[in-house]
Amino acid sequence: MSSGSQGDQNELREAIIDAIRTVRDPEIPVNLYELGLIYDIQIDEQNSVQITMTLTTPNCPVAELLPQQVEQAVASVKGVAGATVEVVWQPEWTPDMMSEAARLDLDFTGKFDPRKFDPRKFDPRKSAPKTNLTISRNPTDHH
Repeated sequence: MSSGSQGDQNELREAIIDAIRTVRDPEIPVNLYELGLIYDIQIDEQNSVQITMTLTTPNCPVAELLPQQVEQAVASVKGVAGATVEVVWQPEWTPDMMSEAARLDLDFTGKFDPRKFDPRKFDPRKSAPKTNLTISRNPTDHH
């Protein structure tokens, strides 16, 4: 591959990443690329693009929609001959895969709750659900 075509590939790759950045998870105010959901971008000699990605959870309510949105965004990039998206579950996504910018953005907005994404960090004693049930006992009730 000549250096000119390598430069063209790099420009195309950046345009593809920019297109992916337009796709956002509706539950998290950050684009899929910064969330770390895009694992691989392969561009062949014909400029067909293969994206390997994951989702935050297999039970994601938009599990079918997000990969389609990524495919459409990438396919719309000038110079892309076609795009396919493969969703994989290994390695499993964790908040550690987010870019530093995404972490700062989510922490800054106050919308990021790490317990939602990493149950290993959840301590129910520190944030038990509140109930309206009140139990009180007066020591004189026994007599």
